[in-house]
Amino acid sequence: MPLRLPYLAVSSVFAFIRLLPMSDVDKNIEILTPRHQLAVLQRQSDRPRVTSADRAFLAALLHRLPPARLRQLHLIVPPDTVLRWHHDPMRRRHPHNSHRKQPGRPPTRRAIQTLILRLARENPGCGYRRIHGELAVLGIKVAPSTVWEILRAHGIDPAPERDRHTWAAFLRGQAHATLARDFFTANALNGATLYVFAAIEHTNRRIRIQGATAHPTSDRVTQAARNLVMDLQDTGATVRHLIRDRDSKFTHAFDAVSETEGIKVVTTSIRVPRMNSVMERWAQTCRHELLARTLIWNQAHLLHALTQFEAFYNQHRPHRTLHSATPLRPVPEPITDPDPLDIHRRDRLDGIPH
Repeated sequence: MPLRLPYLAVSSVFAFIRLLPMSDVDKNIEILTPRHQLAVLQRQSDRPRVTSADRAFLAALLHRLPPARLRQLHLIVPPDTVLRWHHDPMRRRHPHNSHRKQPGRPPTRRAIQTLILRLARENPGCGYRRIHGELAVLGIKVAPSTVWEILRAHGIDPAPERDRHTWAAFLRGQAHATLARDFFTANALNGATLYVFAAIEHTNRRIRIQGATAHPTSDRVTQAARNLVMDLQDTGATVRHLIRDRDSKFTHAFDAVSETEGIKVVTTSIRVPRMNSVMERWAQTCRHELLARTLIWNQAHLLHALTQFEAFYNQHRPHRTLHSATPLRPVPEPITDPDPLDIHRRDRLDGIPH
């Protein structure tokens, strides 16, 4: 645009100078020839492309002609368009002199848009018609199509798709009453394979180590279930569902202890560890952060290490699910004056976690 407009002006000046020595007959021939060619092109092209420089140049050439004369010329655009090209710069320069109203409906106020989005997010089963009705009850006059446009502009799906529950949302809604249990193994230096019995609460990710043994008999597993039930009662935890896999170490006596306390046992499908993903993820964390960095001598050493790791996991280790809080401690208030910081390190298990 900055270079093309001067180029058009200079080339037109030279064209005007070339026309000065020509006779009137030659000029009329040159005028009739482009007009006929323009008529041929107009029959073949519906809407020619005109750049900003072309608009400014045509508006500058034709601004002295009256509107009646413009309508007699064979132009590639309607005469009203040329007049609009001429008036647009003046309207932008003097906006207070323009009394033309913007086409279409006036924009919806931002407060009303925020209220519409809030109604849609807090009521997944309500469509745009229902939201329009809620606004009418409040005395807010908005067209239903406007509500639909606002929802679509912000990427909010219609009510049937928005009302569907995902597994993640379902598990979050049931987490406050869900407990998961499982066994995982650890190898000691004396050649024994030790079975660790652990449980985790879905609501706050608190882990409970129920013991470790080389011989997970039915009596030991049942006694561990009784101990866990008593621990839950002491802490006031409310559990309604217990997730476990189909390991043969979980006997009918084990399930009977939970069902006596009103806890429904939910067994996972065969070879589907994702159905007990929270427990499986903690077992992987324990292996990576503790067992893979420690040489376990015997059962007593394993219990000592697991007890230390349980305290570290529940009282200090941040969790993304809890927004960087810990199972037993909330996130502290932010420090207003961070300079200077007096931070002391605490080592657990001889510095495995710092």
